[in-house]
Amino acid sequence: MATAKKAAPAKKPAAKPAAKKAAAPAAKAAAKPAAVKKAPAARKPNAAFMKAMTPSASLAAIVGAAALPRTEVTKKVWDYIKKHDLQDPANRRNINADDKLKAVFGGKAQVSMFEMTKLISDHLK
Repeated sequence: MATAKKAAPAKKPAAKPAAKKAAAPAAKAAAKPAAVKKAPAARKPNAAFMKAMTPSASLAAIVGAAALPRTEVTKKVWDYIKKHDLQDPANRRNINADDKLKAVFGGKAQVSMFEMTKLISDHLK
């Protein structure tokens, strides 16, 4: 019987620190989402991207003649590319230009999507 009494007190102290450790991560987890929610609310859009720019005549054939922000011009060009199925099937990062896009791309038959944004910016004033 003496051995049973010694074993019982040894189990109790081991259980208490485990309970404290389990409670500590729960408190930290509850504090982190509150900090994360504040960060997106403080972000403001860049005014340079929202400035309306006039497209050139060759770009206006695709996106329209009205002045648009760069973001909207890029969206409309992508809508045109997807509508006319101009992405290269083997490598979707490349765009196969039709007659209207060749005028914007400087006569190139195929450009990458990263090069496309550079070429489009040359047609915005």
